[in-house]
Amino acid sequence: MNTTVSCELHLRLVVSSESSLPVPAGLRYDTADPYAVHATFHTGAEETVEWVFARDLLAEGLHRPTGTGDVRVWPSRSHGQSVVCIALSSPEGEALLEAPARALESFMKRTDAAVPPGTEHRHFDLDQELSHILAES
Repeated sequence: MNTTVSCELHLRLVVSSESSLPVPAGLRYDTADPYAVHATFHTGAEETVEWVFARDLLAEGLHRPTGTGDVRVWPSRSHGQSVVCIALSSPEGEALLEAPARALESFMKRTDAAVPPGTEHRHFDLDQELSHILAES
């Protein structure tokens, strides 16, 4: 049986050192995909942007800078509050988001309760995933 952990967050899109915009976001973790956290960023009235992060990347980013390339995550402070910075890069552009550290940490603890770190392989059906991939080709 699969378990889903979800969380709604209010992120800040950093526009400049003096300006940011609110970005509502939803995070979802499903034990059927135990290595990943799926994020939905609400960028407009009906528009969303989807990203998938390695769960380990977000967990490590709570405590120290991590990631290379398209996704980098690090702890920081903004306006006296603990935040987690998430820098995203794609062919369409770049974005720097600030997530409230406490809310992200709470979400990550709930994912750890669903699938303790280091036990993801017990929830991952490699044969099923390979069958799915081969069926698409």
